[in-house]
Amino acid sequence: MFDNAELKIFRYFLVFFIMVFTFVFSHASEQKDMKGWGLDSPYNRLYDPSELDKFKAVVVDIKEVVPMPGMSAGVALLVRESEAETIVVHVCPSWYMDKQDIGIKKGDKVKIRGVWVEIDGEDIVIASKIKKGDYFELKVRLTKSGKPFWTMSPEELNKEKASK
Repeated sequence: MFDNAELKIFRYFLVFFIMVFTFVFSHASEQKDMKGWGLDSPYNRLYDPSELDKFKAVVVDIKEVVPMPGMSAGVALLVRESEAETIVVHVCPSWYMDKQDIGIKKGDKVKIRGVWVEIDGEDIVIASKIKKGDYFELKVRLTKSGKPFWTMSPEELNKEKASK
């Protein structure tokens, strides 16, 4: 069927094809589909730094929410400043950080920094930073621009971590 030279060329082609396929597939899986959480998404464009607010609250619950239709699920905190009102605080996409891994639990007293927005008639906060006590701080966005950490390059993330 094939002589040795043709078989050798076929093997090289097959190995090359497998390597290219593996590279493309693994590279594509590294670049997550933001599913509505991207830098230029309608959801992210709601973050207006001029609306930045900060407040103290107690965590009532941690749950998954879908902020807007078509988005993947995200982690949200339900917090109370007072007994009268529960505030929903959007933290980040679930694929970026699982709700068990955020370092915050029910009953924690937290300081929240974020932007108030209205989605489907409900006022919520898109968080940029959540602080618990003197030693724990969860940053998920640049406060001044709202750029989400999950959209940053490894170099940008390292620079941000070094600036703390």
